[in-house]
Amino acid sequence: MPRLFTGLEIPADAGFALSLKRGGISGARWIDPENYHITLRYIGDVDHIVADEISVALNRYVDGQSFSLTVSHLGVFGGAKPRTLYAGLEPCESLNRLHASQDRLLQRLGLRPDPRKFTPHITLARLRNTSVEDLARYLDQAGPFFPLRFEVGRFVLFSSRDSVGGGPYLIEQAYPLAA
Repeated sequence: MPRLFTGLEIPADAGFALSLKRGGISGARWIDPENYHITLRYIGDVDHIVADEISVALNRYVDGQSFSLTVSHLGVFGGAKPRTLYAGLEPCESLNRLHASQDRLLQRLGLRPDPRKFTPHITLARLRNTSVEDLARYLDQAGPFFPLRFEVGRFVLFSSRDSVGGGPYLIEQAYPLAA
């Protein structure tokens, strides 16, 4: 039974730049750069028949134009109990439309709506027992964040193995966006 999600790949040069932020946080499990991505819509565990239906439907009914994204800052999810260090994006209406169209399509196929608010980001590290003070020190010492801009010309259907997150992720199908 595959575990699926749709997402955007991160170009190698942007991934390399983000990987330079690795290190210096106790309790961090760093994501390998080849597994950096932006999740559009988490699908979850589905049987192979449903996986095939999703793949065909994404190819037929989700369309969109290519667009640019800018990675603009570092952030943390978890508040007083930090759990994720991420690279955040500048707001992008094209990205929001792509996410919304996939969400609607997947609901029409019988999947439940994603209960989480769409907050596009690139996970850099999963944190465990990391103090707020250590994280604040890391962010202070990380220096300025130079924006990374790249073009998005397709989205993909990823699969992952059952794990604690962080990959490896496999591309099951790629779907080009119109130029």
